[in-house]
Amino acid sequence: MAKIALVGTGLIGGSIGLALTRAGVEIIGFDRDPSRAERARELGAVSAVASTLADAVAGVDAVVVAVPVSVVADVVIEALALGAPAVTDVGSVKAPVVAAVAARRPDDAPRFVGGHPMAGSEQDGLDGADPDLFAATMWVLTPTAVTDPESFATIRALVARTGAEIVAIAPDHHDALVAVVSHVPQLAAATLMDVAANSGEEHATLLRLAAGGFRDMTRIAASHPGIWPDICVANREAIVAALDDYRAALDNVRELVDNRDRDGLLALLERARAARRSLPVGTARSGERLVELRVPVTDRPGVVAEVTTLAGQLGVNIVDLEIAHSMEGSGGVLVMIVSEDEVEHLEAGLAELGYHPSRSAIG
Repeated sequence: MAKIALVGTGLIGGSIGLALTRAGVEIIGFDRDPSRAERARELGAVSAVASTLADAVAGVDAVVVAVPVSVVADVVIEALALGAPAVTDVGSVKAPVVAAVAARRPDDAPRFVGGHPMAGSEQDGLDGADPDLFAATMWVLTPTAVTDPESFATIRALVARTGAEIVAIAPDHHDALVAVVSHVPQLAAATLMDVAANSGEEHATLLRLAAGGFRDMTRIAASHPGIWPDICVANREAIVAALDDYRAALDNVRELVDNRDRDGLLALLERARAARRSLPVGTARSGERLVELRVPVTDRPGVVAEVTTLAGQLGVNIVDLEIAHSMEGSGGVLVMIVSEDEVEHLEAGLAELGYHPSRSAIG
């Protein structure tokens, strides 16, 4: 693919531009804010800046629309009307956009392939753009019964060059799934953080006591709030349905606690633990079995670098890594996902450095 137009040069658009530029794609950038588009060119996220959408679309092989959800359909339709051979977007809500394009531009709708990279950052704006943002993440494409195969192939090949793993899902199914795995978690994190922040005189003490679990669960509450009202409005039905399920589940756990139901609580926690441990992690090589390696560590500068550097020296790939902080004491646990074939090598190296790792199977 020789040339694409990138419409919207914020965090996601800029990251796409950096990733594709590195992959050798020529990118013409366009943004409603010309200064931001020019900044994208300075950062190397686009090759050149167009002054109008028509100029950006002229002669390209595909168009990537990276604008707020509320205006995605309008921009996609305009790009299609200008003759773009294939168009995709990166919005986190798909069904309303696909439906709007089909209703307003039925003859051109086959050239639109809805898309959603399942990646994000707490960073704001273009200066937080990262060419590796999509590596080892899922990128959803939402073809429909009318999607042109050639357009789909073009968009799929383009997305593959970002390093993402691609999955195709129907638009309405996508929206129901992301309501559970993305939209409701954002609202839950924001709500929990709001509860903590409104604790009055206890607020300062509460936040001092906030340990790893609280920080992990509320981390995404730090993401840019500006995009979320549009997302919630666009995916209202799926989000409300998911919130209803979540509320019912919270009512159930409240009842278990209120009734001092130890067995019921243990069963819930064991189910959740098993489900959490079965989540896919990283990018395991085909047929590779993974294990979880837990390494107790003290809270001192350089400990994470020491462990990860050791893994690098031993040629052990860390597929995923988490840091579980302890509420008591001055330490925590490094939780690493590594290949079963490599774990003994890493365990031996850690033991030589004085660590005491333990492992468990995943799944």
